[in-house]
Amino acid sequence: MVVEEWRRKKGDAWVAESSKKLLTHHKENHFTAGEIVRDIIIGVSDGLTVPFALAAGLSGADAPSSLILTAGLSEIAAGAISMGPERAAEVGEILAGYGLQPDEYGPVVLALRNNPQAWLDFMMKFELGMEKPEGKRAVESALTISLSYVVGGIVPLLPYMLIPASWKAMLTSIGVTLVALFFFGYVKGFFTGNRPLSSAFQTTLIGALASGAAYGIAIVARAL
Repeated sequence: MVVEEWRRKKGDAWVAESSKKLLTHHKENHFTAGEIVRDIIIGVSDGLTVPFALAAGLSGADAPSSLILTAGLSEIAAGAISMGPERAAEVGEILAGYGLQPDEYGPVVLALRNNPQAWLDFMMKFELGMEKPEGKRAVESALTISLSYVVGGIVPLLPYMLIPASWKAMLTSIGVTLVALFFFGYVKGFFTGNRPLSSAFQTTLIGALASGAAYGIAIVARAL
């Protein structure tokens, strides 16, 4: 009787320990995959939208395809290398949420930007709700976002590489990029837990409005 009880307790302990290890392993894999997907979403989202709007605006200004391509590639390079000003605005929004006014949180943002270590810690804890990542993970995140930005940015510029007439390239770019935005929005919704179709239409609408605004401003500027 004592032996059977000992075996039962030992068996239960083994099952509990095995389940704990399995759940821990699953959690770690899922968290890592989630981080990678998040980085890709950040990079591709900006990469698709910003160069698309820039190309549309230059097309509205009747710039040649070669100039649009050069400007677009330059923007992709700059955007992939640094997103500092965007991050500064995000920090300001976080502090504004605590009731601080621009003249109050401005010096705080400036101080954080001058201290890279404090800047990283702040962004990790307050924007993303995460602890500071290991050095290797931070490098992987930066590379993933940068490469994703480049991949996303190439999509709206590809027609300008192949079509000399800027207006024809613009029409092709609009069609290709809107399809890409719809597909990306669907995938983003799937991975972020939102309704995929709703996310797809929202992402496409934002991209269309951004490019339409840029094109409209260029047309008005030409008319003046």
